[in-house]
Amino acid sequence: MNFELSDEQRMIQQNVERFVEDNYDLNTRVALSSKSPGFSTEYWQSMAELGWLGLPFEEEDGGFGGNQIDVLVVMEQFGRGLVLEPYLASIVMGGGALKRGGSDALKSEMLPGVIEGTLQLAFAYAEMQSRFDLDDVMTSARREDENFILNGQKSMVQNAETADQIVVTARTSGGQIGQQGITLFLIAADAEGLTRDNFPTVDGLRASEITLENVSVGAERILGKVDQGFNILQSVANDAMLALGAEAVGAMEVLYKDTVDYTQQREQFDHPLSEFQVLQHRMVDMFMEYEQCKSLLYRATMETIQDPEAAQRTIHALMHLIGKSGLFIGENAVQLHGGMGMTEELRIGHYFKRLLAIDATFGNADYHLQKFTTFS
Repeated sequence: MNFELSDEQRMIQQNVERFVEDNYDLNTRVALSSKSPGFSTEYWQSMAELGWLGLPFEEEDGGFGGNQIDVLVVMEQFGRGLVLEPYLASIVMGGGALKRGGSDALKSEMLPGVIEGTLQLAFAYAEMQSRFDLDDVMTSARREDENFILNGQKSMVQNAETADQIVVTARTSGGQIGQQGITLFLIAADAEGLTRDNFPTVDGLRASEITLENVSVGAERILGKVDQGFNILQSVANDAMLALGAEAVGAMEVLYKDTVDYTQQREQFDHPLSEFQVLQHRMVDMFMEYEQCKSLLYRATMETIQDPEAAQRTIHALMHLIGKSGLFIGENAVQLHGGMGMTEELRIGHYFKRLLAIDATFGNADYHLQKFTTFS
């Protein structure tokens, strides 16, 4: 496999890296996350103007015809700055469902606003009882004339607080568990019967619990086909996991580099900590874990582009390694910083919390290890 970025991708990487360095110091991030809407609308518009929001969409839809590698380039740099803007929720997840399953009329209505940054999306798939299983859906949708009536609850919906449209998974046939019978609906966030309970998350982002009570949705707002939405759901989840993997790799890079810098400056017994061999070994282990995650991320991304179905097992391997290595690197970064590693004033803890949150999204390390070992 050729892991070399194209000239255009390197330019995007440099632009995003410069944006993060100029705009995302820790104090700025904390200030943005502490007030509504939890991110900078100015930064979001800047991302739209720079073309980042249009990267994964087809040219005929107003995008740039990019793929998962282009998203990887952006998300890795976002991970280095713990960027708060809802790129994952609105572009990768909500936009990913819309571009795959939306009718031509629906895409022409919605995607220009998404790409221009004037319309935001959210993706509501998780439920209280489902844990990490995408095919465990209790939210129901029953047909009534030309519409569907939705009832149920969705948990931990990222960016629902500011989203204009929400993609919701619901069961139109079958029992609670099963891939057949799941349908995706695009619902206006202000639809009658839809309520949002918004809250901050431990990693500085925002999420919502959504309740649907007799929400009426027209059949033209279905993404894909009735009862056959699971393939779209799985594809969106895979893209999201690759994006989260890239973000995690960016965060791991900051953690191990900050730790190396700190041990070179902090002295004990008249010597920098970095001169103690046992700590050198620890930091080498951190670096190796980071490099393994980065290599597997590239492999999983390339395989997904070439053959999405064959790449499923590699994605499970990636997310297991991301969870395991993120915990190892985060714990060691905190420990080697001593008591400072536990403070809110130092960015180490903020990166560690984001890695832990990533591990709890779409399945933790243990879940993906089980999926990897039983994959057929």
